[in-house]
Amino acid sequence: MQSKKFGSKYVVRLDKGEEIVETLKKFCRQNNIRLGSVIGIGAVGNIVLGLFETKTKVYHKKTLEGDFEIVPLVGNITTMKGETYIHLHINIGDSQQKSWSGHLNSAIVSATCEIIIDSIDGEVDRKFSEEIGLNLLEF
Repeated sequence: MQSKKFGSKYVVRLDKGEEIVETLKKFCRQNNIRLGSVIGIGAVGNIVLGLFETKTKVYHKKTLEGDFEIVPLVGNITTMKGETYIHLHINIGDSQQKSWSGHLNSAIVSATCEIIIDSIDGEVDRKFSEEIGLNLLEF
């Protein structure tokens, strides 16, 4: 991974073999980013997507392997119990232009991934909601 800072924004390049979610968590911890937004494009070869079923409050996972373009990756950075919390959604397309989308659990970069992080001066925490079954923003 390589990066460069411009004011409150970071331009980040993830390299082949890096896992997106954990790499971004580490990057945010190292740069003291506690709140912000994420957008990115690139290519992945192994990905786990999630879909939250509201009736059962369960995430269903789908694992995909192959060549996929990220079109795009979006999300936010917050905290939960003092720790960095990365919440990402992704849309990916294959060679037939079929696409899959959902909550990003993990993805391994197959070529490169270009991400822009817009850091916000502040902190918003999350708290688990028994009613909803998700970690909601807590203001």
